[in-house]
Amino acid sequence: MKKSLLCSTALLVSTLGLWAGELNLRGTTDKEAALYQAGEKITFFVQLLDDSTPVAGKKLRWKRTGDDGKEESGEAVSSAAEPLKLTTSLNQPGFVRIQVSAFDENDQPLMSKIDAGNNKPVEFSGGAGVEVAKLESVEEPADFDAFWAKQKARLAQVPLKFTLAKVESQNPEFDVFDVKVDCAGGKPVSGYLSKPKNAAPKSLIAQFGLMGYGWDPAKPHCAQGVVFFNINAHGMENGKEPAYYEALKDGALKGYGFKNDENSNPETTYFNGMFLRLIRAMEFLKTQPEWNGKELQVMGGSQGGFQAIAAASLDQSVSECTVFIPWCCDLGGVTKGRLGGWRPDYVAALDYYDPVNMAKRIHCKTSIIAGLGDYTCPPSGICVLYNHLKGPKRLEFVQGGIHSYMPKGAQKTILEENQK
Repeated sequence: MKKSLLCSTALLVSTLGLWAGELNLRGTTDKEAALYQAGEKITFFVQLLDDSTPVAGKKLRWKRTGDDGKEESGEAVSSAAEPLKLTTSLNQPGFVRIQVSAFDENDQPLMSKIDAGNNKPVEFSGGAGVEVAKLESVEEPADFDAFWAKQKARLAQVPLKFTLAKVESQNPEFDVFDVKVDCAGGKPVSGYLSKPKNAAPKSLIAQFGLMGYGWDPAKPHCAQGVVFFNINAHGMENGKEPAYYEALKDGALKGYGFKNDENSNPETTYFNGMFLRLIRAMEFLKTQPEWNGKELQVMGGSQGGFQAIAAASLDQSVSECTVFIPWCCDLGGVTKGRLGGWRPDYVAALDYYDPVNMAKRIHCKTSIIAGLGDYTCPPSGICVLYNHLKGPKRLEFVQGGIHSYMPKGAQKTILEENQK
């Protein structure tokens, strides 16, 4: 990108001392929805704020990257009179990413308790999409459906046997059970089943909850009108002391999903057992006499979103899928020059697990929330996922949203089709 395509505007007006509120960088684009045509000018406005009051006199460093491989960076000074203005463009389908960081007079990063959390650097990470409906993944494996038919046949060789151990419920209106279900792949399904006491047969919606990357145990979730099954991703024990999970973190689960030798074969990748447990968990959940036999909803965030998309694809009885910042979408996009994220190195064997290929088999209502600045799960991959879904679908992008934080009151970009 030529220097003339990116300009910055900021003035030194004054400096401020201690922060009374939440210091943050708020960004918007010149279009209400951050969607553009190839070659069209894209303008970002980024303002340093103390709560909602503009802050002047602080150093701002910015960087522009994108799915076109081009980069540019620069510096400016925050102004109370007007925001930092950054103008760019993209000549192909994909996304532009803008990052801005704030520094004090000693060139130290400004820190703030973002959203009542821990002190973190004051940063903005956002973006804009260009002709996103044209984004496509690499070609899926020719034997994708045959592969999953084979995996389901493996699973069918293991009888559907389970144990339910009743545990103390924090809500006296619900029964909670620690559940283990036999499964192929060497590990059982492991989680908590919760349901209202004395629920009538066929009276409840079934909901299936899935967890993000890590080694934390599942926890019970109680909701009126719902039989809820929340599983951990690893078939590990529930309700153990913290030392048990720390040992897994540093031992058997260290680096799981990222091991290139395992990922070279679709039957040896860690995700194989994980996805078999999804199928078996839903088989178990559908045996519950309180389930109404019609409404089976799956949900999860990050790795949980990755799993939820797979669950909705691999079991056509799923009636609704709700995901937040879904992980590992469009792993092969890096071969097309798109910005990658925090995820395993791309190898063709992982195409059998990529949510963008799973999406082609999903016909139920699907809702997605993601961040335009999330480069753990890049927005290009989220759009490919959305493009491939076959049923009613809705995608909400939050401007300035990253994997760990969605700013309140942020600009949003919404895509939707065939919503009922």
